[in-house]
Amino acid sequence: MSSTKDLRRKALRAFVMVTVKPGTSEEIVRSRRIKGVKMANSVLGRFDAVVVIEAESLEELRKIIYEMVEQHPNVIHTETLISIFHPPPLTPP
Repeated sequence: MSSTKDLRRKALRAFVMVTVKPGTSEEIVRSRRIKGVKMANSVLGRFDAVVVIEAESLEELRKIIYEMVEQHPNVIHTETLISIFHPPPLTPP
């Protein structure tokens, strides 16, 4: 039986940078309610939003990114960064 800590180490994490139609980034940020989406924020700069997704497999990750983010009608472009290292959580001194 795996512990929660072990499952976190096995999970894939992706940072999806999203460009949307003007004035629609809030809709993408609301996507944090979707299973697998751990965090979503509107940002300033080259992209309009960043969505952090965790999944157990590349196939699951692809499905979430494609079906839930890229197919959104207001999304113009996405760029996905897949994390290769998950540092342990910070613990207070």
